[in-house]
Amino acid sequence: MQSIDGTGSERIGDDQFANGRGAQPAGKREVDLYVRTYSTLLRSSGPVDVDALVPAHLNIQSSLHALAADDAPDMGALMYSTMRLPPEIVTVQRILLGQSHSVFARHGYTNLEEWTSVSAPGRRRRWQWDGRDTLAVMVGSASDLDDLIPTIVGWQIEWNKLHQRIRDTPELADLIQIGSRRPGQPGSESEAERLEQIGAGLGIAPGDWARLCSAWGRELWPNLRRLATHKRDLRLQMLGGTYLGYTRSAQRWWAPAGRELADLGLADRPVYFVSSNTHSIANILTGTVRRRREELVRFVEESAHPDLLPELRKLQAGEVRASWDNFLYYTARLYYATNREARASRDAEEAERGVVTLEPTSALDVGIQIMDLSRITPDDLDPRIRDYCPNGTDAVIVNINYPLGLAAYHIFGQVATGVDQLRGIYILGKAATLNARIGDVMISNDVYDEHSGNTYWFANCFSSADLDPFLVYGSTLDRQRAVTVKGTYLQNRGYLDFYYRENFTVVEMEAGPYLSALYEDVALTRHPTNESVNMSQIPVDLGIIHYASDTPYSHAHTLGARGLSYYGMDSTYAATLAIVRRVFEDCRAK
Repeated sequence: MQSIDGTGSERIGDDQFANGRGAQPAGKREVDLYVRTYSTLLRSSGPVDVDALVPAHLNIQSSLHALAADDAPDMGALMYSTMRLPPEIVTVQRILLGQSHSVFARHGYTNLEEWTSVSAPGRRRRWQWDGRDTLAVMVGSASDLDDLIPTIVGWQIEWNKLHQRIRDTPELADLIQIGSRRPGQPGSESEAERLEQIGAGLGIAPGDWARLCSAWGRELWPNLRRLATHKRDLRLQMLGGTYLGYTRSAQRWWAPAGRELADLGLADRPVYFVSSNTHSIANILTGTVRRRREELVRFVEESAHPDLLPELRKLQAGEVRASWDNFLYYTARLYYATNREARASRDAEEAERGVVTLEPTSALDVGIQIMDLSRITPDDLDPRIRDYCPNGTDAVIVNINYPLGLAAYHIFGQVATGVDQLRGIYILGKAATLNARIGDVMISNDVYDEHSGNTYWFANCFSSADLDPFLVYGSTLDRQRAVTVKGTYLQNRGYLDFYYRENFTVVEMEAGPYLSALYEDVALTRHPTNESVNMSQIPVDLGIIHYASDTPYSHAHTLGARGLSYYGMDSTYAATLAIVRRVFEDCRAK
């Protein structure tokens, strides 16, 4: 056996995942079989029935879909899938997958730009709908398939369970038929009673039922009618695809940013690369949110937001230690989402302060920000890092909306190729935790990557001391071990038990591909496979931070069941502040 970490621990192997709990517990072998199943089926020149993938999906015993084989609905899996697929999934019959518009055009879909752009609330991905029975989705990397296919299969399994229950329960079908013909006023007593009976008849807990009703929104009754009358038999078709096709998508993604850097005269400046989101660093650097404090407070009071109004009152009364700035940052996301004029004003203010945001134009739905730190003034900064502001720096931050899985490999390859002076790489993302709580922050020093089979160990520039001053609601756990998995559905108890026994406590999706790409930027060869890789002496600053969004040992605690809500902002901004402070300190030292 080879070592996975240089300390004598055995390399992860197929035979090590049996956990002895019950007959034939699923492990890595079953997951690999599932991946091979949909990978080979999608090579077909014609469509593939989703039902053909159901046996392999059930066979993996996914931790995210623990009740997949039961008659009872698995609302965690259904909500997870519902939030990561566009609403039109309930009406279409087929889904086309392709790497670019040209690929679709070669297969006869020459008017894809005329289709309606649709989106999923919980996953950034480019979808087009023909207005009838077909969805088209852009695939930016192999990880998109590992994420997308099990999500679609899981969604269809759960939809058909509910459909069958309605067919087996005539009184449920009658309730839906009556409600569809004569729906009460939204929120009325008659509608609430009817919906309560339907939810109970479907075997769904009240809280889960309320979340599904909220997710369906105005389409609630039409969707219930569809649920009663239509079993879903979706068909998938992959329109070609090559490994270099992913590289071409990444090139098209980066090209506008390269031109913008040149047009702004920033191409030769030192660059700090950050993978996080497109709101937190801009908020910290530009002060646009804090200057709108009064209007944001009015927004919360007038909308009577159920989560934010109580927190606002506690902040005003001095009853909590939480940050006013974090509260305003979270509120601003809701405010800008419904106020186009305010959003345009914010964008103009950010541009005046050297922050330019580029919307993606390729299959990779990943936004890019270019931040000229020479135009940032201390008065605009978040007060918590104002004292660290460097004087006279010419550095630039290139910040991107964190990508999914192997897209990170292709993306960073383009960024590193297009930038001459790369001083720092800082990765901030979400992860499942095997030993902490939702909202906690984890800092790892080695990463096992399922894509390459490598274990990367490195000197993480961050420690708990860097985040503790900014963190109120959670804890920081440093010196952790992370594993980069292929997909959220592609994990089971055997997987997680083995990783936990080997002291891997962070389960995430981007660090491994980033490290593989970084290896190729600091070494003379392509990244190896199935090796232990020492990256402790690389010539750039490297920091990787994750905040806990899921606890897979407790099936209810996933983002499919609920979001991070306001308290997730605490860990997000603590990590972001630590990253910006690190950039400032490095600029001052140069």
